[in-house]
Amino acid sequence: MKSTKSTTPRSRTRTFLALPALLILITLLLTPVCSAPGTPGAGVPGAAQPVIYVIPVTEMITAGTEIAIARGIDHATEIEAVAVLIEIDTPGGLVTSMEGIVADIERSEVPVITFVPQGRRAFSAGAFILLSGHIAAMAPGTATGAATPIAITPTGTTATENKTINAYAARIRGIAENRNRSTEVAERFVTVGLSLTADEALNQNVIDIIATDRADLIESVDGMTVNVSGRSVTLGTKGAVFEMQEPMLAESIVNILSNPQIAFVLFLLGIYGIIYGIKAPGTYVPEMIGAIAMILALYGMGLFSVSTFGVLLILAGMILFIAEVLTPTFGILTVGGIICLVLGAIMFPQEPFMPPEWIGDFKRTVAVVAILSAVIIVAGLGFVLKTRMTKPTTGKEELIGTVVVAETDIDPVEGGTVRVHGEIWRVSSAESVSAGETVVILDVDGLTLVVARNDESLGTGST
Repeated sequence: MKSTKSTTPRSRTRTFLALPALLILITLLLTPVCSAPGTPGAGVPGAAQPVIYVIPVTEMITAGTEIAIARGIDHATEIEAVAVLIEIDTPGGLVTSMEGIVADIERSEVPVITFVPQGRRAFSAGAFILLSGHIAAMAPGTATGAATPIAITPTGTTATENKTINAYAARIRGIAENRNRSTEVAERFVTVGLSLTADEALNQNVIDIIATDRADLIESVDGMTVNVSGRSVTLGTKGAVFEMQEPMLAESIVNILSNPQIAFVLFLLGIYGIIYGIKAPGTYVPEMIGAIAMILALYGMGLFSVSTFGVLLILAGMILFIAEVLTPTFGILTVGGIICLVLGAIMFPQEPFMPPEWIGDFKRTVAVVAILSAVIIVAGLGFVLKTRMTKPTTGKEELIGTVVVAETDIDPVEGGTVRVHGEIWRVSSAESVSAGETVVILDVDGLTLVVARNDESLGTGST
């Protein structure tokens, strides 16, 4: 006698092993790694040549940039470098990271030279960093300034409210005053978005030197005396060698996660994973991916200023998408969800010094993500719910409720037989049933079907 095999739950061993492994990997990536000591070269006692430790700053200022500069200044102190050279090429970035970098430079025990090499720029947050150096230098043809705080709106960007502008104007004045530079010109970087070329910056006492390259720079600064943490230090850079700082994995990871665009996408992935995990439990894969993405997003969001109202709008958009699946409104809730998601995403980062090109890329990302979110949540989650409501077609669950014809008389003691999908099954019943009558399957007990006489009170299924 044949029988239909019941389905069994899939083994979840791999999932349980993968989850802690992934969490350990993330922890290792996000934990700052101690750098191997650089080659001391001439910077250590007894060496013949002085060392200038070079820290490159490229693209957007992020939390990873702050970590790299702090590490570089500490390492330069350890190897007794004569100076730290920060080469700047940035359109702006995160204000909290910029403030941290300026504070690290102000606390440095080693003279810090900030320099904008040829073909580069130091705008917005980069202007604050340039002015904070003990010696500020620019190459011919470069530019700095344009540090007006901005607010991102659905229609574009606009200057922030006056109290924010005044606060950062006072901050840059303080930086310029500390380095004996023009406070009036520095303030105009913030209040009117002033930008200056290298020649203009030198003439208006914003920088100290114009140098074509590193060699020209160290020749120009040799013998200069600067105030470093309350003590006078005379630079002896003649014949100095340059030691470049190499990037670290941890800094690269933090660079990525502290980008508001990446954090926004990870935040949505986390929400998707949790929603799908709740609606389609069993494999733990959506919940695992969602939890990891949410942890990374929250870590990244902790590195820059986030609008609480923007986050609430994003969550409201997700709720409207789910409501569309549960109570179809022919697209009305979907449109509302897209509007909430777009507005929330645009308000998501509250960073006043983000580069204009980044803002353009961010808005394009928001538009694409909003459309994909509607498709993923409404279509994808709708498919999941439809699948869950579909009657099983295999196993024990598929047999229960099926109406079949008794092949033989069914006795409460001896039982009988029925034909199900062309197979003969032994059955048991609490009542007598004559051959040819229909019965409904109530349960499966091993290889025996438990049946009852088919009548309207039992809620018959199909034959």
